[in-house]
Amino acid sequence: MGLFKKIGNALKKTRESIARKFDSLLSHGQLDDDFYDELTDILISCDCGVRTSMDIVDNLRLRARKNKLRNAEDVKNELKAVLKEDFESIPKLEIEYPNIITIIGVNGVGKTTTIGKLASYFKSQKKEVTLVAGDTFRAAASNQLTEWAERTKTRIIKHAEGADAAAVVYDGISSAKAKNTDVLLVDTAGRLHTKTNLMEELKKIDKVITREYPNASKYNFIVLDATTGQNALNQITAFSEFVKIDGIILTKLDGTAKGGVIIAIEKEYNLPVVFVGVGEGVNDLEKFDYEDFVDNLF
Repeated sequence: MGLFKKIGNALKKTRESIARKFDSLLSHGQLDDDFYDELTDILISCDCGVRTSMDIVDNLRLRARKNKLRNAEDVKNELKAVLKEDFESIPKLEIEYPNIITIIGVNGVGKTTTIGKLASYFKSQKKEVTLVAGDTFRAAASNQLTEWAERTKTRIIKHAEGADAAAVVYDGISSAKAKNTDVLLVDTAGRLHTKTNLMEELKKIDKVITREYPNASKYNFIVLDATTGQNALNQITAFSEFVKIDGIILTKLDGTAKGGVIIAIEKEYNLPVVFVGVGEGVNDLEKFDYEDFVDNLF
């Protein structure tokens, strides 16, 4: 199945939740204030966020007047153009090798599963991959990651439960250097910003990576659950206070009608969405393509 089709399937719930409203709106007849107010409400309903939705509609309104748009199809195409231009302005993340990718986020967003899918993705790109079981806090976290290592035939570095997470990462880096590993994927414990000790642990891991492997490209990817909608934005804010976030991985896109949150994330935080989860299979993690996303949204 091609990426375009996978994104289309993943956005099915989002698209269906707004399609009838959008089609009804486009038959409105006049591009008046009521039209733009209703369009704002539609964007908010798919979790684009209030401020982001208002900015998008204000831009569309100006362009519609400037270009003297009259029919519904022209308005729809202009909206897609507005969204694509907004995405185009976001700095792009080109993943360089060798690298260390640290996966962070709150409990339950699917970090460990995402690491397994990332391992599969990078191996499909002919890269040497090693997993680091840096979640020493949650019971059985190491076992879960080991299952993914076996499933994807990937090396794994792990310590006993309760070990110092930074020490596990240190060993992972030593192994990566010795084995000429292209990608070191670091799992971390799920945490809330109120868990000060765990947040400080993240900072420690970050420092160890910077100190021990300066020649590797370093990325911190936060995993967000698409089904939480606007709540995901609060998680970005909280984690950004402790470590620099380089990109977003959005899971469970196929299970929500809140796919518009991607627009809010990129517009409000100027951060790239790097990967999206489009299903439950090991290969159902795809590099995010904003053009495919916008084309499949409406």
